[in-house]
Order: sequence, then C-alpha cells, then structure tokens
Amino acid sequence: MPASARRRERDVEKAEARQRLRGSLLKWYDAHKRDLPWRTRIGRPDPYRVWLSEIMLQQTTTAAVAPYFLKFLDLFPDVQALAAAPRDVVLGAWAGLGYYSRARNLHAAAQLLAHNGFPGSEEGWRALPGVGPYTAAAIAAIALDRAANVVDGNVERVMARLYAVEAPLPGAKSALRELAGALVTGERPGDWAQALMDLGATICTPKAPSCLLCPLRDDCAAYAGGAPETYPHRAPKAARPERHGVAFRLERPGLVWLVRRPDAGLLGGMAALPTTEWRETAWLRADAQKLAPAKAKWRAIGAVRHVFTHFALTLEVWCADGDKEGGGWWADARALSTLPTVFRKAALLEEKRDGDV
Repeated sequence: MPASARRRERDVEKAEARQRLRGSLLKWYDAHKRDLPWRTRIGRPDPYRVWLSEIMLQQTTTAAVAPYFLKFLDLFPDVQALAAAPRDVVLGAWAGLGYYSRARNLHAAAQLLAHNGFPGSEEGWRALPGVGPYTAAAIAAIALDRAANVVDGNVERVMARLYAVEAPLPGAKSALRELAGALVTGERPGDWAQALMDLGATICTPKAPSCLLCPLRDDCAAYAGGAPETYPHRAPKAARPERHGVAFRLERPGLVWLVRRPDAGLLGGMAALPTTEWRETAWLRADAQKLAPAKAKWRAIGAVRHVFTHFALTLEVWCADGDKEGGGWWADARALSTLPTVFRKAALLEEKRDGDV
C-alpha cells in the first residue's frame, strides 16, 4: 500500500476513534453532569455567570466556590452592579475565598465589561484583567459555543491516563494540552469542556479512580496497563519555604485596629492586622517591637500558622490595649469575619500569654 494511502487510512482511523470517544463521553455527560449553580439548565449560558464562576474556580474547589458564587449573585446580580460596587465591598464579599488578586482583577474587569460589553472571542476575554489562557478558553467554549481547548488539572489527569503519558508534570503540560486539543471540535464545545472536567472531578479522580464507571475505559491506555492511579506522574516537589512574622492586635473595648494592605503583593488591598514583614527567619522581639503600630505594653499571646501556595507562614500574635488614630480604623467583631483567613485566625486567637514583650 502506498505511503499516502496508509496515511489516509490512519487519519480515518484517528477520526473514527475521536468520534467514538467523544460520543461516549458526551452521552455520559448528558446523563450524569453535575448540577452546579452557575450552569444554565435552559437556553444559552449567561456570560456573566460563566465568567464569575471561572474566576472563582481558579485554584479553588467547586464545593468552596458554590456558596460564594450564590452570595455574589445576591450582592451583584449583573456586571453593572459589580462594576458600580465599591472595591472594598467586593473584597469584603470575597474574604475567605483566598487569592485576593482575583477579586481586585474581577472588579477592574467588571468596570471594563460594563462599559464595553462582553467580548465575543477567546482573545477578547484574554485581554481582561485576571483572565488567563484557561479561563478565556473556558468562557469561549461554555458561553460563546466556540471550539476552544479548555485544559485544567482535571483534564490533564484524564489525558495523562487516557494516553498513558509517561513524562511527569509539570513538564508534560504542553503534551497533555496538545492531546486534549486533538479531541476538540465545533460540536457542543461547551458541553465537551464541561464533560471532561466533570469526568476528572467525579470518576477519573486523583486517588482511587472509578474506572468501572468510566465511559472512556475501553480507550484508556492507563486502565489497560493496570495502574491508572499512578498517572499523571509528577516530578518531586521542592520543600515548601517557611516564613515568619508578627501580627499586632491593638484593642480597645469591643474593637480591633485594622489597616489596609498595599495593593501590590500578597493579600493586596485587603483589610488586615498590622504586621511586620514576613521573612525567612523569626523576628527578635526587640526588632519587631520597633514596628508596632502604637506605643503600648505588648504581650505575646501565641501564634497561628497558615499555608499559602508557595510558602508556610508562622505569625506570632502580639496583643495590647491602647489607642490609635490615622492610617487605619477601628473595627468591631463583625468586621473580623471578613478578614483573610490568616488574619482572622490571628484576630480571633484566644490569649495564652507567654510573657510581655
């Protein structure tokens, strides 16, 4: 058989395999898709709801996002309401969801969207603050019905198992993305993207995948090899760095002194307790005392620990009774519930005095 004929034959076989695989997954999705608050049951998906949910779902689980999504819809039912809201109100509503730059970018993007309308292309969404390649592709597929290659961690895991990709993550990302892209067509692109994500979230899970329930089992090379749970392979992780700081809890009856963190940097723009810099070595008490927000009799009451994506933080908590004006504000207990988690831990830490400082 001539080489050209063999190539055509292989191309036909690949197209047939792709169509069979896609048909199996979409049929499964029609019967088993998750009921999520941002999914439209009737009619075309609302770009506002799709965009809002995709921003919230960046590096955050579906279970954690669902109540925040519903709260945001109550507070900001459309993009005009979100754009018109003061940024502090948006940041307060976001408190506890983490990765606070997302909230700042969400508010900035809402102002652009309210003025210019929703983009009609993946590239248009990519130009907005806080919208990266994955988020733009997801919005294009789900809200615009465009044939976009939507690849998140769930999809990477499905591809790694489906094709038994031996190269470890993160180096294998580009190869996994290419494999996923080869399965994308103009037929039901939004459903296809969500079907892959649902499969990874509910069947092809990181541990103990439910292979006997998987619609792609017959095509899965990792399942055929007998060890699907070992995919994707991962390069050894580096040890998580440790950092240290001191948080200052200046109090007067029923109130705590708060400050606004600078926009640049971690937890930028959020309300917080005053702190020292967070650094690799623990603070000497004499050095930290120079950075206290007020002259007072400070006492160390314990410490809190919080793990961020790239480092772990031990925050010693100092407490004092005193007064302060300028550079911040006095907040009551209700406001403390809207602080980022690490500061909420510090603000609510029960006093276990280990000595004056």
